[in-house]
Amino acid sequence: MAEEKLTIRQIAKLAGVSRSTVSRVINDHPNVSPETREQVLQIVAETGFRPDPIARSLSSRRAGTIGLVIPLAVQSLFEDPFFPRLIQGISQGCNIHDYILSLFLLHASEEEAKLYPRISRRQLLDGVIVTATRNGDPLILQLLANRVPFVLHGRHEDPRVSFVEIDNVTGAHTAVTHLVRLGRRRIALITGSSGSLAAEDRKRGYLNALLERRVPVNENLILHGDFTENSSYEAMQRLLPNDPDAVFVASDSMALGALRALREAGKRVPDEVAVVGFDDLPHAATADPPLTTVRQPIQQTGVMAVEMLIDILENGADPPR
Repeated sequence: MAEEKLTIRQIAKLAGVSRSTVSRVINDHPNVSPETREQVLQIVAETGFRPDPIARSLSSRRAGTIGLVIPLAVQSLFEDPFFPRLIQGISQGCNIHDYILSLFLLHASEEEAKLYPRISRRQLLDGVIVTATRNGDPLILQLLANRVPFVLHGRHEDPRVSFVEIDNVTGAHTAVTHLVRLGRRRIALITGSSGSLAAEDRKRGYLNALLERRVPVNENLILHGDFTENSSYEAMQRLLPNDPDAVFVASDSMALGALRALREAGKRVPDEVAVVGFDDLPHAATADPPLTTVRQPIQQTGVMAVEMLIDILENGADPPR
């Protein structure tokens, strides 16, 4: 009998059991006796039977697809090496667990209203991973209200949200403490978007390190960018009149902009102004000069987000992870 023509009905007949029993064995359901399970698995092995994935998805009410929502313009996505590495990690997690990844990119905030009906249809997606959100994002509130299984890549203040995040406060604290140990006292900060909790956490780590080391906090040395190179380039130009002797930049992509501004101003790095970034992206090592940076495991967090979402699908959203 050719493999592609085998059905669960035929496997059941060969094993002398019901179709539902074969289905339970294939889907690893616990309510099957060890003897029956062994009997069915022996027939499956002998015939080389492979379940139809479409039929399995219909019977399990699973689509076998996970959505990844990135609420950023496509241009920003491909300008920042952070996101390709994150997508690689999420894709790796999906491949390990036999899920298809579907990517949703938003060009503007008004597109969320059009996107939500698509990602909330359970017959199309089993669950969603959302990243790069801003504080108070209405999409998160909609997902919670309608009980759509999802995981946020990045911390969220709502205790109902499951998320994967690094310790941004400690990472920033480590970077700024390093600068203080180098003898720097006028340490500037270029952090990310004001609505980003990651940016706020890195700012908190910066402030904690200064206070801990009794270095005066100068509000004129603290500026927000938007995690892009150009925003940091402009911020560094505004900081130069305040004569910083070091700067902690909250992402490597932004650090490149700061280095460019310093280079154009004739400032020697690190002799006159020391610079520390955050992420440890590949271009940190090839920057001019090479960039000191805080490493975060971007791909690993992507895999963890997938595994957390699968855990929610299998065991429910409560308690939040």
